[in-house]
Amino acid sequence: MEDRSSRWIIEEEEPETPKPEWFEWAIGQTPSSNRVAVDGCDIHYLKWDAKQAEKAGILFVHGGAAHAQWWSFIAPFFADDRPVAAIDLSGMGDSAKRDEYSNAHRVAEMAAVIEDAGLGPKPLVVGHSFGGTMTMSFCGKHSADISGAVIVDSFVRPPSEDDGGSRGPGRPKPYFPDKATVTRRYRLSPYQPCDNEFIVEHIAQHSVVEEERGWTWKYDDGVRGRGTRDEPLADYLRDMACPKALFYGEESVLLTDEALAFTAERFGDGDHIVPFPASGHHLMLDQPIGFVVALRTLFANWGV
Repeated sequence: MEDRSSRWIIEEEEPETPKPEWFEWAIGQTPSSNRVAVDGCDIHYLKWDAKQAEKAGILFVHGGAAHAQWWSFIAPFFADDRPVAAIDLSGMGDSAKRDEYSNAHRVAEMAAVIEDAGLGPKPLVVGHSFGGTMTMSFCGKHSADISGAVIVDSFVRPPSEDDGGSRGPGRPKPYFPDKATVTRRYRLSPYQPCDNEFIVEHIAQHSVVEEERGWTWKYDDGVRGRGTRDEPLADYLRDMACPKALFYGEESVLLTDEALAFTAERFGDGDHIVPFPASGHHLMLDQPIGFVVALRTLFANWGV
């Protein structure tokens, strides 16, 4: 006999995390979606058009296995008077994959987006984590062509911590039956708790894609574990021909005291090293408004 009582069982959905007004405003500033071909690879980027492009543009560069939407709650705060773009590096986000990945490819991708997005003759570059490493590589060739570089919780590894610059490929990506399941499984990497769960939820929604085998993360399996320290990054950082700054989380799991000291030695008297208290590696998620204020203050100090 049919159990009719089951018809009245209502599955409870997890309540949506409340979002503050500033966040709702920021993600409501919808950027344009754009593509540019770089060395045979289709590179995607987001652009927030300036109401009055009076100041140097900004290119935001995401971390490893991340994507341009990591900046969608930060970038709009700068789009009143300057053009702003956020890149999806190849093999990540909505950009195409490559057979092989290299720093040279990344540098070419960043340069192409700066030009295609019309960020001006001397833009600013802000890179987080892996994006900070790529910003150092970019400055090894183009530091005289930009107004300043901000390295966000990224570092140059001291010789005592050198691991040869590469890792294994890691585990293959998992697949899930639907979008709801895969987004619930999303975790920051490296993992850290984040009080601003609404930001993590937003990022998770843009981190997944449906493929033939099911729902999975957007990044290419081949992009993880590849060496990124095959260039003299310490020299690039020390010899930048533009102003530079280091933002770091005081509770970051990546920056050892030795790595922070070694990196800081590459900064001169006129450069800026800015600690973010009570923040981990993903410090712009921990303190988004503080991050915006710090960037605004820095750019004003640089006169750009």
